[in-house]
Amino acid sequence: MNIGIIVYSQTGNTLSIAKKLEEKLSAAGHSATLEEVKVVGERKQGDREFRLETLPDAGPYDALVFGSAVEAFSLSPVLTAYLKQIGALQGKKVACLVTQFFPYPWMGGNHAIRQMRRLCESKGATVCGSGVVNWMRLRRERTTVKAVDRLSRLF
Repeated sequence: MNIGIIVYSQTGNTLSIAKKLEEKLSAAGHSATLEEVKVVGERKQGDREFRLETLPDAGPYDALVFGSAVEAFSLSPVLTAYLKQIGALQGKKVACLVTQFFPYPWMGGNHAIRQMRRLCESKGATVCGSGVVNWMRLRRERTTVKAVDRLSRLF
């Protein structure tokens, strides 16, 4: 299966998880490609004024994983803007990935996943699963392994 992993990662945390997922999917025999959504210039967390520099094309992929960090208990405005701008996702199988600082998914991660799910479904995608990675030191490894395993089994 040809799987696109499209992420926005301001600090590199979400990108590092996406790379692990890309490796796992490739090891399972899939064609996995990691692409980044980028903004023009510097953007501080919380900034609502930005321009997207890159808009990865979701069209060539059979399935997609979208990923971003949680910002202010919600989906990053950058990934939100990207998802609003892309074309239809009709017939695409989609999974959602978020990273967050706080220790429990109900502290922003679940809300961000619901937002991402709604945006993807509004474009015609079938959302088949999600993963939340907690970035606190004690939980990082456990939640990373859990999310990467869960997401990779979806395809």
